[in-house]
Amino acid sequence: MKTFWDKLPRPFLALAPMAGISDSAFRQMCLKYGADVVYTEMTAFDALHYGSAKTLEMLKFNKRKERPIVIQLFGKRPETVKKAVEMVETAGFDGIDINFGCPARKVVAHGGGITLLRDLNLAREMVQAVTEAATVPVSVKTRTSILRVTQVDKRVTVFDFIDKIKDLPVKALMIHGRSYEGGFSAPIDFDVIKQVKETFNGVVIGNGGINTPEQAMEMLNKTGVDGLGLARGLYGRPYLFQQAKEYLNKGKYKEVTLKQIKKIAVEHTELLAELKGESGMFEIRKHLLWYFRGFPNAAEWRQKLVRVESVDEVEGILKTMV
Repeated sequence: MKTFWDKLPRPFLALAPMAGISDSAFRQMCLKYGADVVYTEMTAFDALHYGSAKTLEMLKFNKRKERPIVIQLFGKRPETVKKAVEMVETAGFDGIDINFGCPARKVVAHGGGITLLRDLNLAREMVQAVTEAATVPVSVKTRTSILRVTQVDKRVTVFDFIDKIKDLPVKALMIHGRSYEGGFSAPIDFDVIKQVKETFNGVVIGNGGINTPEQAMEMLNKTGVDGLGLARGLYGRPYLFQQAKEYLNKGKYKEVTLKQIKKIAVEHTELLAELKGESGMFEIRKHLLWYFRGFPNAAEWRQKLVRVESVDEVEGILKTMV
């Protein structure tokens, strides 16, 4: 049966899951400026299973404007999967993604994210539990490899993982082209991503190091993936989707002016204020610093933007920027 993954354009552009970043407001901004599919922030199977109020808030999204939307879940206890999946499907998400790639210290310390690859049997149990419980398409996100703890000379690779789950109905795989040890700074291993595309029987999304339209083209040309997952390159630049599409289709793209960035920043501020109220104004500060980095005299503006408390205050500060 065909799913939304089959209907996306080729190549498609996805907002990759980012904790503390890809909330509803940011997802809406990215979709407005060219994203074809969006992922949520990481959400814990356990927290959903036990009904965490804060986590339940993360199930809210704009059912008219945020489509298609994939919720990313993480955890290592198969017994918590069924209830979490039921809640996710009731909320109306289009797909479920299981995280096997997060290198964050907090997640790794609890044996989740990329460290699950050290126990391929458990990783398979998690995937099987989700695919058996879900009616929406299931995908996974991972990295190229990770060293075992007990056998330093033995590296577990994405290919070991793919082989372990090859008989399960996993529709898509997003591969970050760095190992766990490579963090966010090591060179992208395009060869591994290309091999994943040739090995995995499903949709493959290349991720990592896409900060410019040119890098989007490089990822596509060197790997042949079906789609690209944009992440940290979007900080303060949701319009990178639009630029990347222009470059992939026409070989050129338009630079964004300060006036346009101001407009986008205000839109984002208004959305966050509408969705989260006072806490939204606290969260927009980091985004505003990203929107206006690199401009002449930006330091003076940023000192003011980091203290904003209202939409009007943001607009007032931006009017002084030339």
